[in-house]
Amino acid sequence: MMTTTSYRLGGAILIAAGLWQLTPVKGACLRHCRSPLSFIAHGWRPGRLGAFRMGLEHGAYCLGCCWFLMGLLFFGGVMNLFWIGGLAAFVLLEKTIPMGHWLGRIAGVGVTAWGVLMLVNAAGGS
Repeated sequence: MMTTTSYRLGGAILIAAGLWQLTPVKGACLRHCRSPLSFIAHGWRPGRLGAFRMGLEHGAYCLGCCWFLMGLLFFGGVMNLFWIGGLAAFVLLEKTIPMGHWLGRIAGVGVTAWGVLMLVNAAGGS
């Protein structure tokens, strides 16, 4: 399943992903990723090299938007279809609903708190 069995590592992954959700960089990437048509209209570059460069630039924004969420796969299981589906649904909602950025912030606080609880439990159990 490729899931972590360490409470400390799991807690650290959750905290890192939750805190990333709250950063201004994540917000900027999400704003860019939510309006790809605007990017195409304002950042158009002609030719194959231009298309390649546009793809790299847009891909970098999307990666910045979701990379830590994909890191959560190592917490819930890379082969766990329910976890994958849940993360995919979350990304879809965060990018498409009008208040998706608030959903991301609320999830960030919740995931961070979950990670802190895991670390506290790991310290208490050691």
